[in-house]
Amino acid sequence: DIQDLDGPPIPVAIYSFTDKTGQRKPSGVVSSFSTAVTQGADAYLIKTLADVKNGTWFKPVERVGIDSLIKERQLIRQMREQEFGDKAPPLPPLMVAGLIIEGGIIDYNSNTKTGGNGVRYLSIGPNTQYSEDMVVINLRLVSTQTGEVLNSVTVTKTLISTSEGITAFKFFDLGTKAFELDSQQTSNEAGNYAIRSAIETGVVELIKSGEKKGLWHFKKPQPHIEYRDVIQEQPK
Repeated sequence: DIQDLDGPPIPVAIYSFTDKTGQRKPSGVVSSFSTAVTQGADAYLIKTLADVKNGTWFKPVERVGIDSLIKERQLIRQMREQEFGDKAPPLPPLMVAGLIIEGGIIDYNSNTKTGGNGVRYLSIGPNTQYSEDMVVINLRLVSTQTGEVLNSVTVTKTLISTSEGITAFKFFDLGTKAFELDSQQTSNEAGNYAIRSAIETGVVELIKSGEKKGLWHFKKPQPHIEYRDVIQEQPK
């Protein structure tokens, strides 16, 4: 659990948080041009920062779509100048951030672990198989004034895929007729869940290690005062 921040929310900027692995989705049949991980992980990072302790820790500012934001502000400025001329009211300045969060998805490995087991009796029995993938992300906290990397964390998350089934194969009528049954069910852990979970864990580690380095401070809990302690006895 994260403690409250001792101070106002910290403005942070995220310019990009992208897939730096170049990995394609694994396929044993045909070549796949789909990426193994999401290309929109920056949306998960922005939402995670905005949701920490109901928005009391960080205040993300828009930088992923900064080009669109600047163009829209230019349009508003031009419309105001056409309507009001030199007396056009200026737009308020954009909010600036003292910190930038950089990083991305830096590694993805497929089938880091594979295996399975099964048992059959008279050609009838269940079987189970599994495989494990691994995704790694990195978060860096950078000072906008000096460019110094103030803090850096790396988080690893595994993705599990399982396959369970049952197989039956029997001959009847003196071996002239055959009966075969093959039932399989596969379950794959969603890649977007793994990325989101890794980002949330990384933000928590960034906050805790940042407090240890003195980048910010947790709010100290207020002393608990019992009601009876503040009641003074009335003189008789």
